Amino acid sequence: MNTLTIDIRKAEPRDADAIADVHQAAWRGAYAGIIPHRALNAMIGRRGPQWWAHAIRRATSILVVEVGGRIAGYATIGRNRARELPQQGEIYELYLRPECQGIGLGTRLFAAARARLAAHNMKGLVVWALEENTGALNFYTGAGGRDIAEGVEVFDQKALRKVAYVWE
Repeated sequence: MNTLTIDIRKAEPRDADAIADVHQAAWRGAYAGIIPHRALNAMIGRRGPQWWAHAIRRATSILVVEVGGRIAGYATIGRNRARELPQQGEIYELYLRPECQGIGLGTRLFAAARARLAAHNMKGLVVWALEENTGALNFYTGAGGRDIAEGVEVFDQKALRKVAYVWE
């Protein structure tokens, strides 16, 4: 019998290639047919391994979930950017490889991200998700998030509604 280990840890520079791969696969899986193709390709193209290596070196808070030594997902976290919301922490991104979704890794990564923000004395949490990304909406609703605000993101002149979920 083989045992796979699951580890959630802070990203290191050596993780940049793997995070870029997860980013590409997860974004294509989540946003194909939602974000216009040209805009989606441009956004993915800007976030290659060098971009991720630079983000890690400049101390961006990035967590990775590793399964059997392979990075299966990542989360970026920090201070809430929406001044109109009182929550202090924010999960900017939480993505898993499509083949790693639906087996509890997202829940574990989400819990680790919340714990990391709480350890930095950030009270409350906000996460934004595109309204058409029903997988994300279902995940955050299932995690106990309350839908309390809406906004708009524009991609190649296509306006998409986004929803803010909060936890106290």
